[in-house]
Amino acid sequence: MNDALRSLLDLLALEPVEQDIFRGQSRASVVPRVFGGQVAAQALVAAGRTVPADLPQALHSGRAGGAPIPHSLHAYFLRPGDPGAPIVYTVDRIRDGRSFTTRRVVAVQHGKPIFHLTASFHAHEEAALEHQEPMPAAPDPLELPTAAEMLPRHAERYLSPEVAARLLEARAAIDLRYVDEPPYATVGQPREPRSQVWFRTHGKLDDDGEIPRPLLDVCLVTYVSDMTLLDSVLLAHGRGGWAVGDVVGASLDHAMWFHRPLRADEWLLYDQESPTARGGRGLGTGRIFAADGRLVASVVQEGVVRAPREE
Repeated sequence: MNDALRSLLDLLALEPVEQDIFRGQSRASVVPRVFGGQVAAQALVAAGRTVPADLPQALHSGRAGGAPIPHSLHAYFLRPGDPGAPIVYTVDRIRDGRSFTTRRVVAVQHGKPIFHLTASFHAHEEAALEHQEPMPAAPDPLELPTAAEMLPRHAERYLSPEVAARLLEARAAIDLRYVDEPPYATVGQPREPRSQVWFRTHGKLDDDGEIPRPLLDVCLVTYVSDMTLLDSVLLAHGRGGWAVGDVVGASLDHAMWFHRPLRADEWLLYDQESPTARGGRGLGTGRIFAADGRLVASVVQEGVVRAPREE
């Protein structure tokens, strides 16, 4: 585990303030606001900390399952986060059911809500009905260039020489590898609105850390899910993104469904595409597969994607 991953885990380890109220630290991202994936992951940690580990469930077998974990989340990004101020997360215990538990979380900075999340938790349940889409073809992640190898190749396209360093710092905790060239590498060349990345944490996670697994794995995948999902929108129009300054964008809303157990410290394939963009908004959809072919999560996000005003 490298220092960047330890720092990320510290960021997710929220401070309890009062019952159902937590405080999280924030930090600058590659843009001058808090990274949306950080806020989403912290909010999910806050929600998970209020879910009883021994919550019973109504199974056909009549047995109680293990600790409930998130099976879905739905969130809205309301205001840009200030990286220089802590974030307060207030959890509302909407429902503790026999099979499902629901939590609502509001993230507040400077007295105003910046983020809203609703998450539903479900204890493990054995069921006979199961199917999934097959995993798409993708090369071995170890055959692909690392961020440290790829980012310097395109330095001449960036807004400033510091961009590559900021990108590397922002992704230092995550080993993220593009299957094809990222948007900033093919500016001016519209492509199919589809993108694939492999990712895992930079180092193995502890099983006895402050945030229990598998909640930690789900929160880390939530964190990563906001990094590249709108790439496919950019690819369709030959745009490079904030790094080259040819778009203005921000996440608007984010939804995830967790289908099967996953480990954030093992390779996961993030298969992403954009079915549409219009009116200054672009939609990205993603499927996350474990290396053994299991579909572990689905993601949908809409974001603001606009040309700069000078255009």
